[in-house]
Amino acid sequence: MTPGLADLPLLPTGLPPDTPVCWHAGHPISRRQYLGDVQHLAGLLRPGGPVLALTADRYRFAVAFGAAAVRGQAGLMPPNHTADTLRRLHDLFPGAYVLADEAAPAVGLPTLPYPSAPGDANASASLAGAQAGPDIPLVPQAQPVAHVLTSGSTGQPVPHAKHWGLLQASIRASAQRVAEHLGRPDLHGVSFVGTVPPQHMYGFESTVLLPLLSGAAFAAERPFFPQDVARVLALVPRPRVLVTTPVHLRNLTEAGIALPPVDLVISATAPLSVPVAGQVEAALAAPLMEIYGCTEAGQVATRRTTASTEWRTFDGLSLTGDGDRTLVQGGHVGEPTPLADVLEVLSPTRFRLLGRSNDMVNVAGKRTSLSHLNHQLLSIPGVIDGAFWLPPSRRDEDVVRLVALVVAPGLDRARLTAALRERIDAAFLPRRMVWLDSLPRDPSGKLPADRLAGLAGRLVGEDTRA
Repeated sequence: MTPGLADLPLLPTGLPPDTPVCWHAGHPISRRQYLGDVQHLAGLLRPGGPVLALTADRYRFAVAFGAAAVRGQAGLMPPNHTADTLRRLHDLFPGAYVLADEAAPAVGLPTLPYPSAPGDANASASLAGAQAGPDIPLVPQAQPVAHVLTSGSTGQPVPHAKHWGLLQASIRASAQRVAEHLGRPDLHGVSFVGTVPPQHMYGFESTVLLPLLSGAAFAAERPFFPQDVARVLALVPRPRVLVTTPVHLRNLTEAGIALPPVDLVISATAPLSVPVAGQVEAALAAPLMEIYGCTEAGQVATRRTTASTEWRTFDGLSLTGDGDRTLVQGGHVGEPTPLADVLEVLSPTRFRLLGRSNDMVNVAGKRTSLSHLNHQLLSIPGVIDGAFWLPPSRRDEDVVRLVALVVAPGLDRARLTAALRERIDAAFLPRRMVWLDSLPRDPSGKLPADRLAGLAGRLVGEDTRA
């Protein structure tokens, strides 16, 4: 079948049908099996859509994505799966339904159980049929294949449609950059292991689409604890790419366990400092590449943190503006899109990241960013996790003081304050500190602002080390 100008294949053409697309418990799942599973599931999907794939298995998610695309539907990727969010999804997408694992909790949307248990060669073959052919479905470039939702400033989910043609362009640019860091001409035969879920934009692009569209393969598992990361890495062949977050990297480096050789580490969701990046590269004996992006524009730029503090945009993208308002356009960004960060634009393709526009705080006439303060807090030995919070002021004349929520069982207030005083201006020292056992981070390691505000608002009077 010859694609028209408006069609692009679900998988790259020209590779043998037995090329692995996935490693499940160390067993390969081939392109032939994947395409058969996609066609089988596509015939079972409900009409309408979009479809929310509630599965912990990355292969099942990839099959659900492909099946929905073949049926002309889109995947639904909300910021969380709370009952309130799912009720709002029904209002936004009346035809939405859920494709769920056997163990997935009941939700308030029409639900289709996943038809079988793909994940090893035998189960996959039973779904696809023994004679599944290697024909690759075509998907129109203009078709929305995903609706990625942000929480929005009011808490109302805001959908952002992702079209197949622009997503493919984004992945081509990303694959070129990853291959560059690996010192390879392409990504054929590379194995990706992700600690991030596929239902969020970063995990969707970097642990599902990037392997599928570049001839690489991904691990179906999503390891969380350091020992599990080591186990899953050992199950896939080299070269190995670990796709993760600063929170997971911190756990990995502090665990002190031996890891199988890694050839590249990819990190996103929050920037790393040069010293921390150096610690990661030393501990994992692999280069570290950071990705900068956002839900609205997708992946925008990368940097090798130990080599430069500057970010370099993907080919075809350019920046205009500076400071509090910067636009990215070109390439896989369909229209000029504002970025929600404060950037120092050095050229149309290079910039420094200063902080988020809604991240800046002003205390006693001095200005800094919460991300900078959080970085300084997390760099203190003994601090396992932590975050600063700025309470809302009741009157314009109020001088609002910062609050720190910390997970640091071996520290007391005096020692933590002394360590912070060496790192930040005295104006930003927290007036209150609240000690916790953990912070309510989401599966990708992010700490949503509304979740932090809700927690801090409840605990702000409980200064346990005052």
